[in-house]
This record gives sequence, C-alpha cells and structure tokens, in this order.
Amino acid sequence: MRSVLLILVLLAFNLCWSQTVAAPATLVDAAMELTRQQVTYDPSYFSIDYPNGDVPSNKGVCTDVIIRAYRKMSVDLQQKVHEDMKTNFSAYPKIWGLSRTDKNIDHRRVPNLMTYFKRQGAEKSISSQAKDYLPGDVVCWNLGGAITHIGIVVNKKSNDGKRNLIVHNIGRGQVLEDMLFDFKIIGHYRYHPISPSN
Repeated sequence: MRSVLLILVLLAFNLCWSQTVAAPATLVDAAMELTRQQVTYDPSYFSIDYPNGDVPSNKGVCTDVIIRAYRKMSVDLQQKVHEDMKTNFSAYPKIWGLSRTDKNIDHRRVPNLMTYFKRQGAEKSISSQAKDYLPGDVVCWNLGGAITHIGIVVNKKSNDGKRNLIVHNIGRGQVLEDMLFDFKIIGHYRYHPISPSN
C-alpha cells in the first residue's frame, strides 16, 4: 500500500513539474506568460549574447515583449533580423546612421521588426475594424513624432467585448491592456513561422 501511495505521489509531482516547465502552446500563451514577469521599462543599450541574447530579465522595452514571446516559441528574432539585415542591409531603415549591423540592438528597434515581418510576407492590412486584429497578430503604432511602439494581440477581450487586448510595454512593464486603437496603427503583421528554421 505504501509503495502504491509513493508511486501516486511521484506521478503527481512529475505531472506538476512538467506542466510548469512546458513550453507555451501558442504565441498568445507566450505573451500572456510575459505579463507575470516583473519588468522595468529601460531603453538602455545592452551588450548581449548572440544568438538567443536578451537584456536583463527584469528590464525591457516594447520590442522585448515581441522578442521574448517569439523566443518562447523557439523563434530567435535577434538571429533572424541580424541574418536578414546582414544580407539585405539596404532594405532596412537608416534612421540611426549605422553603416553595418549591430546584433545587440537591431532586433530591438520597431522599424527593423516592421521591415523584417514585411520581408517575410507577414504584413496584413491596417484596419479600423477590431475584428481584423486576431490573437497572435503583431501591431505597431506611432505614438507621435518619430516614436513607435509594438505589441501582441491576445485572446482576452475588452470590458465591452469589442476588442482583443494587447500585451505590450509602453513604460509600465509587460502588461495586458485595452489599447488597440489608442494610437495610430502603422503596422499589422501575422508572423507565424512553422518552425525555428523558417
């Protein structure tokens, strides 16, 4: 009887452990997981590893939400953006006066992510209809002037049930908010690579 009880306890422990370390099933799940991570908004330049480099886990900006969510799905945007920029540098914005790629920061810039997603055929039309923004979509906004922003649409609804909420970091950490139409939308993407190599 004791051995049966011990086996049941071990099975229960193993089940709980496997559930806590399992990878998220979708990009939406990955984005929602990020809202449980305490992050201070910090736009500082960091020297990070390559590939799979990340800024300190308690720091980040809006692009880090995107990078971290995709990385939970085994998609390394740091590497993908770098490799595409390296061979197609002229296709990317020249806003920062760079003459070559920088693996530490290129993927952490909204215009570069917009360019990468567009080059991957992931661009969707910009719409004023909430129904056109599906869970897992990436949306970019202009906050005014040259300030851009990016977030992920998830499957949670606004209080009135009309809009999907957004996981983003606009200065208050990685949060879930009803802000889809708070600013001018300048980009809409549906980037769901089949595998890490795509």
